[in-house]
Amino acid sequence: MIQSSKNQLVKKIKLLQQKKYRDKENMFIVEGIRFLSEIPTQYPIAFYAASDTFQNKNDISEYKKRAEVFVFSDEIFQMISETEHSQGILAVCQKQEAKQKLQLQKNGFYLLAEQIQDPGNLGTIIRTADACGVNGIFLSKGCVDLYNSKVLRSTMGSIFHLPIMQNVDLSECIEQMKQNQIAVLAAHLDAKEYPYTVNLKKGCAILIGNEGRGISQQISKKCTQLVKLPMIGQAESLNASVAAGVLLYEAVRQRI
Repeated sequence: MIQSSKNQLVKKIKLLQQKKYRDKENMFIVEGIRFLSEIPTQYPIAFYAASDTFQNKNDISEYKKRAEVFVFSDEIFQMISETEHSQGILAVCQKQEAKQKLQLQKNGFYLLAEQIQDPGNLGTIIRTADACGVNGIFLSKGCVDLYNSKVLRSTMGSIFHLPIMQNVDLSECIEQMKQNQIAVLAAHLDAKEYPYTVNLKKGCAILIGNEGRGISQQISKKCTQLVKLPMIGQAESLNASVAAGVLLYEAVRQRI
């Protein structure tokens, strides 16, 4: 059992809570029983970390079949956990980045995000996109790190269910989509049309902009069509993840 805060594994896990170290080591942390259950069978896991209490109360033999399990004292495990009420189990996984040149599908359904900053927003958008059956997600440069712990928890495991590209040049991505007859639809305050009158049954991509600034002028000019969501009440705009959900599910409604 690991009981010292100076142990090398303790230091490694703590460092992986920082983006620069996750990028350097090409690893990230997944925490919690349910989240761990979403990790695909063939997904590479470097090792597991379990608290002493978790080991005593649970059968960890299934974890041992996939990777080595290191047991930490409860006090030390709480030190390496990023959750306030930890369940006592986490996995250190190897990143499996989706290929930047995803083969676009005929009549495909995609989501693009420009500089989404809030981890909860990005995670929720990914989870909603997964529920809607999108074929891929493209995150622009300047988006919050996909492997941020709050992003991961908000995805509820959806990060493992679909290809997600990071640090994408959106201008280039949109041009490629247009060449493949995929219409790029974006919510914009200056739009004249609602999404309910736009044909989303064919290949399409939904673009969501930054929480504060919205979609940049450069990118909005490249979109196939701008739409607006009806604001019947006094609010001027919607949360980015809510707007994404409304647009994605309009496409789903049309496609089913």
